[in-house]
Amino acid sequence: MSLQIKPPAQGNLITVLSIDGGGIKGIIPGIMLDFLESELQKLDGEDARLADYFDVVSGTSTGGLIATMLTAPNENNRPFYAASEIKPFYLENSPKIFPQKSGILASVENLFKAFTGPKYDGKYLHSLLKNELRDTRLHQTLTNVVIPTFDIKELQPTIFSSYQLTTTPSLDAKLADICISTSAAPTFLPAYYFENPDEKGAKMREFNLTDGGVAANNPTLLAISEVMKQESNKNPDFSPFKPMEYDRLLVISLGTGSAKKEHKYNGKMASKWGFAEWLYNDGNTPLVECFAQASTDMVDFYISLAFQTHQYEENYLRIDDDTLTGTLASLDVATKENLNNLVQVGEKLLKKPVSRVNLETGLYEPVKNGGSNENALRKFAMKLSDERRLRESMAHPAQDPEYII
Repeated sequence: MSLQIKPPAQGNLITVLSIDGGGIKGIIPGIMLDFLESELQKLDGEDARLADYFDVVSGTSTGGLIATMLTAPNENNRPFYAASEIKPFYLENSPKIFPQKSGILASVENLFKAFTGPKYDGKYLHSLLKNELRDTRLHQTLTNVVIPTFDIKELQPTIFSSYQLTTTPSLDAKLADICISTSAAPTFLPAYYFENPDEKGAKMREFNLTDGGVAANNPTLLAISEVMKQESNKNPDFSPFKPMEYDRLLVISLGTGSAKKEHKYNGKMASKWGFAEWLYNDGNTPLVECFAQASTDMVDFYISLAFQTHQYEENYLRIDDDTLTGTLASLDVATKENLNNLVQVGEKLLKKPVSRVNLETGLYEPVKNGGSNENALRKFAMKLSDERRLRESMAHPAQDPEYII
């Protein structure tokens, strides 16, 4: 792997970027990332890219696609996509990944598909990713990547982690296969099968994978766990790291929005649901929504509590929006109107106050004197820039006047 960032042992912090799953709602974190990268470019030049600053980029489902876009190398060994290109990517390709039909016949067809197969065939997405990423593999990413999937045959998570390639070479799969797998949302897109050489390269390992959201829709804790493991593994790129040293972690976790406050379901309704209603309910998929939201919230609860308990709240930034309504909260309503409305949601979210999950209510509440998400990202950009400069100076001390005696 040709990392664009010097190892954490040469600096003070371990930097983590995490992006939730959420289908077309990937537009929302895409806008956050565009702003963050633009701030880094103001500090360090227009060639700055997010892969230059984060030790690990983790993403689930649509977040896995974004993580790959930001870290896969192009022909010049720089990130395949700039953050500014994420929004146009979604606007152009979402309607082809999730082709829309309307009317009563479409509703009947969707209900029928709930029993007979996935809502979409995934052919366009598969073709798009294979054409874009070709034979690029996990070990070639420009910084460490952690992308969860779920093996439907083994009934356990399969984590594609850069950190595990030395011990488990069979995980060094093509990025296209990894992205297709983590995006295979149950009922929406088909599960995905592929093979990859095992540790000795003589036998093929089988993968039978579905959406990473089944394992970790919010992969932030997973990413933190992967970097913490490096100390126990005696990785020379990492300085000794104690479990309680949350001041050494700098974490940005981006959600894709939810409809928590809409209260579209209730106990009386759900008490009458059978198999079909849990899978398809007025255009929604309650079962998938419940599992994904529960996973997302539990991770945020734990990390928020850990950082608050150790009084390092300023090192953890979670940006999400729990006020979405109607089709804005859907994974797949890829109409031009809905996609443009999601862009507006993202732009407004930048201006909203920094919020932190209330561990009692589960809802986001503004942080006192926390400022806007925009200002918070600007502050994190400064921290990321300072950390990068420190690592560069430690790697090449003779080039820095501060190190000339």
